[in-house]
Amino acid sequence: MKLYGAMISPFVRKVAVVATEKGISWELARGGPGVPDPDFLAASPLGKIPAIDDDGFTLADSSAIATYLDAKYPEPRLIPEDPRGRGRAMFYDEFADTVLGAAGLKILFNRLVGPKLLKVGGDEALALQGEAELPRWTNWFESVVPETGWLLGDTFTIADISVASLFRTLAYIRHGVDAEARPKTAAWFGRVAARPAWAKVAEMEDAVAQRIMALADA
Repeated sequence: MKLYGAMISPFVRKVAVVATEKGISWELARGGPGVPDPDFLAASPLGKIPAIDDDGFTLADSSAIATYLDAKYPEPRLIPEDPRGRGRAMFYDEFADTVLGAAGLKILFNRLVGPKLLKVGGDEALALQGEAELPRWTNWFESVVPETGWLLGDTFTIADISVASLFRTLAYIRHGVDAEARPKTAAWFGRVAARPAWAKVAEMEDAVAQRIMALADA
């Protein structure tokens, strides 16, 4: 399977971890804003990442891709089949993508991606707005994350992958998990990071992470 995108993206990482958890062979291909590759644009008509090409079947959007992969490759199941579990998993996926992410990505894009990676500048006012919004949601998450196990109990799911992936990306801009202020979140994130699939994807990402962090600190 071809996965279009960049590993700094929490959404690309989400798909990479889902695929790796399921033992799906995949390769990363360049994609994103400004990438004129016709194969990428065929897979992602809106030009957004991630997108996949799975033996000729193309699809964009991380949640749509995760749903597709979980249906096609059902072991291990990452989206619960029971209605309550499925609903809660999708709630956390949405929380990561559009609530925690909405605040955090204002900082990421306006302090790192725009000015230092894409060289298109950034809006510091938006970055400050994101910094003001982020604690509300990281504090809320600390209040609900369990002290043991996973977000939905004993079963590791897309909920854990989605939220942890967002925190991993926030670490690039020094807004990752604060173990002193949010110990339950830190312990849970440590459990996620210890999973073999997560560790394998993180090892791939580490090849470029140091360069990105150097840019972030410049």
